[in-house]
Amino acid sequence: MYVLKSPAQAVITVKNSRFLSELNSVQSQAEARERLHELKQKHADASHVVHAFVTGPGGEICGMSDDGEPGGTAGRPVLDVLRGSGLTNCILTVTRWFGGTLLGTGGLVKAYGDAAKAVIAECGMEPLVSRKHFSLTADYSDYESIKRLLQQFNISDVKEEFGARARIEGLVQEDEMDALSKKIQDITKGKILLAD
Repeated sequence: MYVLKSPAQAVITVKNSRFLSELNSVQSQAEARERLHELKQKHADASHVVHAFVTGPGGEICGMSDDGEPGGTAGRPVLDVLRGSGLTNCILTVTRWFGGTLLGTGGLVKAYGDAAKAVIAECGMEPLVSRKHFSLTADYSDYESIKRLLQQFNISDVKEEFGARARIEGLVQEDEMDALSKKIQDITKGKILLAD
């Protein structure tokens, strides 16, 4: 499975109808609903905001909506393209501004499918990697050496708090957790233990 590196969008026009496809990261079905709500407000002048989402480490949670288009002509083709891409933890929306010409059921399926393919072609992906949370509290005398050490690992979402001591937390690739824990103990001579 893959995840998005950053949001993406693409625009296609079919018989004067404009289709804006947008791909955004989400971590849950609830977050997908929130993102959809935001986009529906942003594109309140649109005829339809069709969506499909996939979440979970194996892409096992998914959903879709035709948003008023004839059943099966919009959400299903978008979901099929999204699932075929191997992406997870994302929502793909296709916003349509009606151009005055009816496309018919076959035309709608093709247009929504093509719009979904266009944004998939624009997006950057990276492999989904399992990450674990870590935190530590250190004296300022150890802070700089710990910061240098953290740069040697695949760490993301780092947060720091500074008070009487420095607190660092973040996410590390699951397969690097033991090595990080051991190195922290080594450079601090066993004073600091990593917490989950």
